[in-house]
Amino acid sequence: MSPHTIAAMHAVVHHHRAPPPHRCSRGGVRAVRASAATVPTTSAGAAAATDSPSAAFWDYNLLFRSQRAECRDPVPLRVAEGAIPPDFPAGTYYLAGPGMFADDHGSTVHPLDGHGYLRAFRFGGGGARYSARYVETAAKREEHDAGGASWRFTHRGPFSVLQGGARVGNVKVMKNVANTSVLRWGGRVLCLWEGGEPYELHPRTLETLGPFDILGDGAAPADGSGGDAAAHHRRRRPWLQEAGIDVAARLLRPVLSGVFRMPARRLLAHYKIDPERNRLLMVACNAEDMLLPRSNFTFYEFDADFALVQKREFVVPDHLMIHDWTFTDSHYVLLGNRIKLDVPGSLLALTGTHPMIAALAVDPSRQSTPVYLLPRSPEAEAGGRDWSVPVEAPPQMWSMHVGNAFEEPDARGGTTVRLHMSGCSYQWFHFHRMFGYNWMNKKLDPAFMNVAKGREWLPRLVQVSMDLDKGGACRGCSVRRLSDQWTRPADFPAINPSFANRRNRFVYAGAASGSRRFLPFFPFDSVVKVDVSDGSARLWSAAGRKFVGEPVFVPTGGREEDDGYVLLVEYAVSDHRCHLVVLDARKIGERNAVVAKLEVPKHLTFPMGFHGFWADE
Repeated sequence: MSPHTIAAMHAVVHHHRAPPPHRCSRGGVRAVRASAATVPTTSAGAAAATDSPSAAFWDYNLLFRSQRAECRDPVPLRVAEGAIPPDFPAGTYYLAGPGMFADDHGSTVHPLDGHGYLRAFRFGGGGARYSARYVETAAKREEHDAGGASWRFTHRGPFSVLQGGARVGNVKVMKNVANTSVLRWGGRVLCLWEGGEPYELHPRTLETLGPFDILGDGAAPADGSGGDAAAHHRRRRPWLQEAGIDVAARLLRPVLSGVFRMPARRLLAHYKIDPERNRLLMVACNAEDMLLPRSNFTFYEFDADFALVQKREFVVPDHLMIHDWTFTDSHYVLLGNRIKLDVPGSLLALTGTHPMIAALAVDPSRQSTPVYLLPRSPEAEAGGRDWSVPVEAPPQMWSMHVGNAFEEPDARGGTTVRLHMSGCSYQWFHFHRMFGYNWMNKKLDPAFMNVAKGREWLPRLVQVSMDLDKGGACRGCSVRRLSDQWTRPADFPAINPSFANRRNRFVYAGAASGSRRFLPFFPFDSVVKVDVSDGSARLWSAAGRKFVGEPVFVPTGGREEDDGYVLLVEYAVSDHRCHLVVLDARKIGERNAVVAKLEVPKHLTFPMGFHGFWADE
């Protein structure tokens, strides 16, 4: 974007102009290596009105508009286009995300601190029904009066500043809003957040049943004495340095738990499912890891009845932030995002004038990406490789989301490990300004998410390949784009879940078509389907002033990998409408890719969600 464009968008942010009239701009289905649909024509005046700094600003902010109403009794969804196909399986698409951003006393929080709002689309009998309810977390019960009429934010949250609440001395930071991801496993529906225990909801009524203590009695923090793996790491540091970190950890734990009420172990919101072994995999970190140059990871594997079948602890000598991760048959795989303590930011955070996340900063001091291959199986651990030493993958990349990972034997008796994922640059990623949150004017600034000084700064789809010898040592590592034909921003990679943990051909992701001049990179308006085998890419795009969320693959049980459908929510913010879109995965890039569009009632239109889950009946 040019400096003039950025200046224009910032001018809109500061002047708060009224939203433009609800008019539609040009758009349509676009395809890479596929036939493209005809693009509707519009007058130059209408196009200018709908593709302007003002329209971009308001469209972006309307995408995160609060929805105070719940939908406790499921309502049938009108089919606005096409029809639900006969072979679409019976099941429920759960979508987690924030629902409440602004209270009644002047405070507006960051989207990551918005209260969890679970949406459910239930398919069966040839139709679909919709329901939605807030997750009744402890913070939600405190900040929302019993009558349901008024909201008053009292928790700062890690990413927000309260304009209408207590700032200085407010230690209510860890605001578990259960808004990041959702899972149905072992008959339970769980809503997860990045810094606390999951909340369980009823699978059909969505009533909150309460916190779910998934970690059980084993939630005491790892301290470097948790077995041979931890002891192996401790020998890598000078004794005095390791002892100093141990002392700091013991001092921090009572402060974090007693003052800030942080749990001893921080369960990550991203989980994995091993379809071959029918296991749920989860990982937790120690609370003090955020502030120390050492990271503790505990991996848990549960069977179909939530019985714990494996637990492994690792301590790595790196200051890391992990959002997503992955696994193979033999390894847990962590792509480390290096961070550091920001002392001036910490002081500002304690004053309440800056969010608590200001205490951290990215650490771009090393021009590579650390990939930790932690032994999942006894065979991998017996190989002799020092797992506490990461594979340094070129180039430096901030890991965002992983679509799949798998390992295969090579001709020399070794193993090749491949990851399909999304990543961005350290320069593009910014703790304080994610989603363009501006705590001073209480608005979201889309300019930040749409600035790029180079293509490699933006979120992109890549393949990471690591060649390991017989002993597990890395012979070489490479990072390349998943598709040379698709170089625009993309994130939220998804695959047919039946192919998890083994070689897959297709990756689906949210993507930016670039059709809007003032929102060229984010929010996404398309789904790209990448064929990893030849690097080709096909695209489906929403028409006009519409954006899309994360795609989710729904398999139909066919023999081909793309036998199934892709579900996603289309947000027509200018019309204040949400549609659940059903795409034929095989026809993405063709004119008839849309199988059906289901319309959410206008009064129930909801803000953008984060991560979803398809659960077959």
